[in-house]
Amino acid sequence: MTVTYDDNASAPAGPSESLFVRACRGERTSRPPVWFMRQAGRSLPEYRRLREGVPMLESCTRPDMVTEITLQPVRRYGVDAAIFYSDIVVPLRAVGVDVDVKPGVGPVLGSPIRTRADLEQLRPLEPGDVAFVDEAVRTLVGELGATPLIGFAGAPFTLASYLVEGGPSKNHEVTKALMHSDPELWHELLSRVAGISAMFLDVQVRAGASAVQLFDSWAGALSAADYAKYVHPHSAEVLDSVIDVPRIHFGVGTSEFLPLMASAGADVVGVDWRLPLDEAALRVPGKPLQGNLDPALLGADWPVVEREVHRIVAEGRRAPAHVFNLGHGVLPTTNPDVLARVTETVQAAGAAA
Repeated sequence: MTVTYDDNASAPAGPSESLFVRACRGERTSRPPVWFMRQAGRSLPEYRRLREGVPMLESCTRPDMVTEITLQPVRRYGVDAAIFYSDIVVPLRAVGVDVDVKPGVGPVLGSPIRTRADLEQLRPLEPGDVAFVDEAVRTLVGELGATPLIGFAGAPFTLASYLVEGGPSKNHEVTKALMHSDPELWHELLSRVAGISAMFLDVQVRAGASAVQLFDSWAGALSAADYAKYVHPHSAEVLDSVIDVPRIHFGVGTSEFLPLMASAGADVVGVDWRLPLDEAALRVPGKPLQGNLDPALLGADWPVVEREVHRIVAEGRRAPAHVFNLGHGVLPTTNPDVLARVTETVQAAGAAA
């Protein structure tokens, strides 16, 4: 299949006319815009120096630190979009949930939610609870100029799995047991979480974010039937609340129910590394795609990485538009120089198309 790219390239007037936002709207662009999940953070030595001695969640509440960390990969790589530096549990902590991010472990809760009484931990999020987010986003929008800023939030299932399990889980057995044993409690839990995530995104959009991404990192633990019954309505609630900016929906291990994720309200469907983009384009026809280089391959020899980048760019042409990304987040051991070369390779793709 031959695709002609629009090569009438001119400097964008602002983030809303940037290559990234145009691709998210489904426009065929001169090349795929490129950014990386977890580009702001742990793989960068400048990030580690700045974060030294500062707990993760504290760093997310300091606008000066959030601004600097968000800008670091934009300066280093010249990516086409910035991703707001934060953590999916920040809004949970902001409403009073006893949660912390333990190094090498992830989010850990002091009191998991497993009964109706436990739900009282989850009051609605108010904009004032995350005033530091508003301040950081407004500062970043001024600093980034024409480069768009992506806001984000955790999807209801992923946040609920942490709330129920009390921390990361391999099998999500407590979560699944609650989901099936007490559906009424489950739906009330996810409804409350959805409201919190929706408000967290709203604060970022009102402050100037040009797009948002809803992360459902653990949805792949579910069957398509369970996703449709127990999760889809709540993810849709979050995405439906977002107005005026493109919405990206991404999950890990969700290839078998990409159409369901798309129908939850995604303008762009994120695809992990397990499914080729040309196949994903058949499963969600008409949708722009984002993805999907396996982050583990960034440790391979450069010819291997380069070949994979070109393959993904070619497969992405089967979709109406394509945003180049990884199939999940940057791993801590990733060499930043490799990400820089990936960025350069993708950004040269327009001339080679």
